[in-house]
Amino acid sequence: MDSLPLVFAPNKIFKQIAQPVEFVNDDIRKLIDQMFNTMYKEKAVGLGANMVGILKRIVVVDLQKENILKPYTFINPEITWSSEETQIFTEASVCFLGIKAEITRPKSIKLNYLDYEGNSKELEASGFFSTVIQHEIDYLNGKVFLDYLSKLKRDTLLKKMEKRTDFT
Repeated sequence: MDSLPLVFAPNKIFKQIAQPVEFVNDDIRKLIDQMFNTMYKEKAVGLGANMVGILKRIVVVDLQKENILKPYTFINPEITWSSEETQIFTEASVCFLGIKAEITRPKSIKLNYLDYEGNSKELEASGFFSTVIQHEIDYLNGKVFLDYLSKLKRDTLLKKMEKRTDFT
């Protein structure tokens, strides 16, 4: 199975809101399989569909602890509850090369979503798993991890990224 090319920042797709998936069918499952292949190829732990240029509300996640795969598919994910307790993790993205930042997010979340087969599910997540899910859902909502930073910090990191990726 093939993978999909990543979209790299700066790109206007990262400010666009992904559209809900109406039907989970073989075409959607093929897209999900390709997203997983891209995620594993890039050694990422999560991917939102717009990171591969597709404005559909699909997220794939696999923390790959101790090289054991445990893939999660979240179609039309909706966070229904967030804890008041927060946590800080250093976040980065395969689409924003060479930069990272400490981001504060809710420590625990609950979400509703459709799985790979189109079944309605609910999940409670905490710790790093919760952060990864929130990070990827943000992409679907036209938001990236840098949007949690002050304008000065965000601009500084974007300049750093542009210098790293400017090979002209």
